[in-house]
Amino acid sequence: MQYSVGVEYALHCLVYLIDVPSKESVGIKDLAEFQGLSETFLSKVFGKLSKAGIVSSVSGVKGGYRLSKSPEDISFWDVVEAVEGPKPIFQCKNIKDNGYLYREGSCSAPSSCSINLVMLAAEEKMRDYLRGKTLSWLNEELERVLPQKTREDTRKYFSKSNI
Repeated sequence: MQYSVGVEYALHCLVYLIDVPSKESVGIKDLAEFQGLSETFLSKVFGKLSKAGIVSSVSGVKGGYRLSKSPEDISFWDVVEAVEGPKPIFQCKNIKDNGYLYREGSCSAPSSCSINLVMLAAEEKMRDYLRGKTLSWLNEELERVLPQKTREDTRKYFSKSNI
């Protein structure tokens, strides 16, 4: 199982938007430059976030993106699902139905695939965990683990870019 790097960049960029005043926005160019990414790549990620209602776009000269919801209401899972889509990680192909007994007709009782049931249960536990981690939690965690100067410099970068 592997999520695309778009999920990681989305979470990083979204945490930068937390401190942006509600009537302002941050341009995709500034977000991309800060991360060392192409604007095209980040625009695609933000298009998905916008479609999911996580961010809203602001048009115009000082346009860009801002959070559509409170950081407490945006979970890691919301971001994963927006960027990666809703399909399950494990996709059962019912290969048990191709087994010898099923091919020969000696086993006619329909049954659920135990492997699929275990994988789906595990995936649900992971989703629940990611639903419990929000942008607000991430912001607090970054305040705790990053040097204060790093956080201040990041805030200055994005406040300066909107002037």
